[in-house]
Amino acid sequence: MNRPEVHQAGVRDVAFGERVKIVEPCNLYGCKLGDDCFIGPFTEIQKGVVVGARTRVQSHAFVCELVTIGEDCFVGHGVMFVNDTFSTGGPARGRKELWRETVIGNRVSIGSNATIMPVRIADDVVIGAGSVVTKDITTSGTYAGNPARRLLASQ
Repeated sequence: MNRPEVHQAGVRDVAFGERVKIVEPCNLYGCKLGDDCFIGPFTEIQKGVVVGARTRVQSHAFVCELVTIGEDCFVGHGVMFVNDTFSTGGPARGRKELWRETVIGNRVSIGSNATIMPVRIADDVVIGAGSVVTKDITTSGTYAGNPARRLLASQ
């Protein structure tokens, strides 16, 4: 009988700011967490990710490589960040030169179960729960849907 290669989830090679709180189990490696961050359980934050001060990442979130999240942000439960756009018609299969980055501004709130493709999101944006962000968001406001679109304030 064959034995699998087993990797343990854990917290390793993380640069922590002051007063950071994490709830295990979580898988954090090679990332940087600013002061006063909160990371919920069953969360994975991969190498090279930077999470700004006072940002909360709730349970079951996945933050892949090439993601930067600003200060005073909220990342809801089950939010998924994507860095592989399948630009060749299929997965990059580890070819990191095909991956793309995501940059989230300050004071951005991302609702539960949203999917964030490689984009740039301006400061002071709210992303509705379950939304799929496929294009850059350059103007503050509330966005929702698949694909996410700006919601206009009611008159």
